[in-house]
Amino acid sequence: MMHRRHLALAALPLLARPALAQGGAWPSRPIRLVVPFAPGGTTDVVGRLVAERLGARLGQPIVVENRPGAGATIGAQAVARAEPDGHMLLVSSSTSHGVSPALYPTIAYDALRDFTHIAMIARSPSVLLVNPANPARTLDDFAAAARAAGEIRFAVAGIGTSSHLAGVRLAMALGVRTESIPYRGAGPALSDLIAGVVPAMLDSLPSSGPHVRAGALRALAVSAAERTDALPGVPTLREGGLDVVSYAWFGISGPAGLPPAITTRLSQEIRAVLADPPTRGRLEELGGAPPDTTPESYTAFVRDELAAFAPLVRAAGLRPQ
Repeated sequence: MMHRRHLALAALPLLARPALAQGGAWPSRPIRLVVPFAPGGTTDVVGRLVAERLGARLGQPIVVENRPGAGATIGAQAVARAEPDGHMLLVSSSTSHGVSPALYPTIAYDALRDFTHIAMIARSPSVLLVNPANPARTLDDFAAAARAAGEIRFAVAGIGTSSHLAGVRLAMALGVRTESIPYRGAGPALSDLIAGVVPAMLDSLPSSGPHVRAGALRALAVSAAERTDALPGVPTLREGGLDVVSYAWFGISGPAGLPPAITTRLSQEIRAVLADPPTRGRLEELGGAPPDTTPESYTAFVRDELAAFAPLVRAAGLRPQ
């Protein structure tokens, strides 16, 4: 009897090892979070904010890796090809999983089939920005100058970004041509706008808001349906008679085939991070607090956005550069 009992007890660690390998031991090393844009843009800002808080909850550091280029598809493709073990994740967005799949005909991933979508982490309107030396002090001034010139020139964080598409829609509403000046992320574009190298830009609130509040940039309008608490004195494009409403969104996604236990854990911890008052307050300050999402609802949201962006890209005549 004792011999059998000893054998059964000795077998327990062996029986437990598969369970630990499948879920209990995760994360077993630092997690890599790919941001498919250069440092300094909204994707980078919200990614780093969530990474710091999420890593503390998971007990492992989350290392942000910036992999910009090709409308966020380079970084997204890297994660799509990664091992689905929960140690490499992506800040997915309205660019990588909304606009770019419609813009790039030879894109090397399927925005739904090749990913496990976990949670939305931020949602933000774009801001129409100019250098303080620009003579346009209001949206009406900007619109009048654009119509007189017959075009608007503006910097974009990359071809096919949501702010790029918002700029194209703004030009269409004004009835003028566009000249887009592409950068490898919002950070470099904002730097050139502050320096006066480029005349205007549309950018998401989390990356542009601090520059506006510091006086380095002038905000003329936001692309939200209503004024935002982050910049309450800035009117909407609709208030200026331009029917343009546009939001950028950002989330956390992993490769397809991520184990359900890891997906569930990540979902629970991300939702806890976003519900934490200091984190949510910071996102509200940035103008980008998201709705509460689950893996199922975020996947459905991405599916709907893919369907919505495709006709907009075609109507705007966007082409990769």
